[in-house]
Amino acid sequence: MTKLPKISGKDCIKALSRVGFYIKRQTGSHIVLRNDDPFCQLVVPNHKELDRGTLRAILRQADLSVHEFEKLL
Repeated sequence: MTKLPKISGKDCIKALSRVGFYIKRQTGSHIVLRNDDPFCQLVVPNHKELDRGTLRAILRQADLSVHEFEKLL
């Protein structure tokens, strides 16, 4: 299993925007991202550093591997 990078929520949003996600809305520090084709909606907390479990769950929902995600950074 590949080790996850330590990144901020802002960096995660930038990387996900490169594969078609866009900001739908924000409530407090939680930003809802959406991709229309195929439909996927996920929540990214806008924190200084994302927990590894949170980042892994975001990648699972976005259907991305750790290797693919690291290329987007």
